[in-house]
Amino acid sequence: MSEALEQFSAPTREWFAGAFSAPTAAQLGAWDAIASGRNTLVIAPTGSGKTLAAFLWAIDRLMNDERVTDAGAVSGAAKTKVLYISPLKALGVDVERNLRSPLVGIAQTAERLGIRTAHDGDDPAARRGPGAERAALAKTEVSVGVRSGDTPSSERQRLLRHPPEILITTPESLYLMLTSGARETLRGVETVIVDEVHAVAATKRGAHLAVSLERLDELLARPAQRIGLSATVRPPEEVARFLSGSTPTTIVAPASGKHFDLRVVVPVEDMRELQSAPNGQSPSGARQQGGTIWTHVDEAVLDEVLAHRSTIVFANGRRTTERLTARLNELYAERLGFEAEAPASFPAQLVGQSGTTGGVAPDAPVLARAHHGSVSKEQRASIEDDLKTGRLRCVVATSSLELGIDMGEVDLVVQVAAPPSIASGLQRIGRAGHQVGEVSTGIIFPNHRADLVQSALATERMRAGLIERIAVPQNPLDVLAQQTVAAVSVAPLDVDGWFDTVRRTAPFASLPRGAYEAVLDLLSGRYPSEEFGELRPRVVWDRERGILSSRPGAGRLALTSGGTIPDRGLFGVFMVASGEDTAPRRVGELDEEMVYESRVGDVFALGTTSWRIQEITHDRVMVTPAYGEPGRVPFWHGDGIGRPAELGEALGVFVRELGSAAQADAAARLHADGLDERASRNLL
Repeated sequence: MSEALEQFSAPTREWFAGAFSAPTAAQLGAWDAIASGRNTLVIAPTGSGKTLAAFLWAIDRLMNDERVTDAGAVSGAAKTKVLYISPLKALGVDVERNLRSPLVGIAQTAERLGIRTAHDGDDPAARRGPGAERAALAKTEVSVGVRSGDTPSSERQRLLRHPPEILITTPESLYLMLTSGARETLRGVETVIVDEVHAVAATKRGAHLAVSLERLDELLARPAQRIGLSATVRPPEEVARFLSGSTPTTIVAPASGKHFDLRVVVPVEDMRELQSAPNGQSPSGARQQGGTIWTHVDEAVLDEVLAHRSTIVFANGRRTTERLTARLNELYAERLGFEAEAPASFPAQLVGQSGTTGGVAPDAPVLARAHHGSVSKEQRASIEDDLKTGRLRCVVATSSLELGIDMGEVDLVVQVAAPPSIASGLQRIGRAGHQVGEVSTGIIFPNHRADLVQSALATERMRAGLIERIAVPQNPLDVLAQQTVAAVSVAPLDVDGWFDTVRRTAPFASLPRGAYEAVLDLLSGRYPSEEFGELRPRVVWDRERGILSSRPGAGRLALTSGGTIPDRGLFGVFMVASGEDTAPRRVGELDEEMVYESRVGDVFALGTTSWRIQEITHDRVMVTPAYGEPGRVPFWHGDGIGRPAELGEALGVFVRELGSAAQADAAARLHADGLDERASRNLL
């Protein structure tokens, strides 16, 4: 047994040895650093056991809590001890589900080993007798709770009355808790785990979280130990600085043993001539779509899905996700002999085009379902569960499945069009072969010739691990203003003390005193001109005593307008209540411009289902199912994804090098990068 496991209690060691062959390098390094009490950043590719490494230490300490009274119960009021922060609500739910295995397994192992527990009710004096082992004292159960924007108010109230020892939450929900009475449940926090920290470190959302973490430390008797979990990131020192601010951080970044099998596939001989398939036969749908590569890509993706057990197909936008899902299901139904005729009022020449879907027979089997941010959370949870359990063979997703959600035995990832960045590509391909030691298999299907060039570059840099550099944003004053109003609504602030608190975070480490006071001037009503006179002051600044205090309504404003995620102006889509339903059921959301272009009676596709519009209100679209009928594919503005400047520069170098290389050398390079023969020929 590994020496690192000797740091754990007997039940934990026994459970881990029975569940896994050996700890990973990331786990060994993480346990050594975490055991020292230092802030720790664990950097490792997906499937390396990072999350378990952080949680196992916390679970072991909770189950063997030494603060036990003579009555055999943990002393002090019940408060949260471990705070897990996830940038995705779905990831938090997934982690809560995955925690059940170690929690139940370790408790059952303790019972099997005959280790007494703090809740056994036996004579505590006997446990403290001569020769009694302190390690024999263990709790039978560790409580876990989830609080996010999806948590019902009744559940939030229950979490207030009975705080769980492990609380899973999001950056925004942590901010809300710190700005309300719920902050009292956090006074016992000892460990903060920030998962997928690289996803927020370079954003204003991360700056907002950094200040929230400092506000949390202000509540505690001593600062909580922070544990950051990240995929491969560059430079690691920048993420460590974001995680801990001015506090030293131990970086655990073992050499990656993750292996990727990457290919770039072009399903046509010549991307300039798209009228026929590679075998010379016109694929299904070619009559309607004519000269578009999508006809060939749809067929090729379907072939790959049917050749594998479980597949995630990634697209770079919600509209493409919906269109591709519909086409995969239509083609699959055709191959199985199911036919669905469009109504006479629906022009046959439009069926299958990028803006419409030609319906699928109601009794046809569903091969794929769409997963993105505009599908309701209930639908997303159902899709994730179906894929994990094998009931669903394929999910077509945007970045909504990109981060560390464990999607079970996925053996293939398909990326349609080049990934938006190298880091994103590695995250997406890593969804396949998610278990320790497995190979992640991925295929990229470019959708035009320029995209082929970027796809080739992406595979080359993904193989080499050349991800983009990130940088923590410096001094976002809008975040400072928002957090100041939130903090002062809880209790008056010392101006100098709050300045020091904010400066301990990485985003505000270089904040000039002049800029800080200018923000306070703005919040307290000292404006540069009369043009700002209509703005209401939010705080009172007593300049003689150096105290900030709240004005009426500031707390409500902080709670209702918190966070940095922009309001996209989307319309909620609700199914009209019928039968025993007492309230409309949310099925997703639509872009406001699409809603303005729609009329009652129109049919659109969303989440693998066709819906007929029954009513449009000022913020809702009421619908009923229109199974099997063709409908418009929705569009959402803001789906366009920019390319990192560093990747753009690398693209220019890549094109110049290939253009100046000998034909044989260039072809050999592309072959080594995973391009098939047609892809290589089209690119050159």
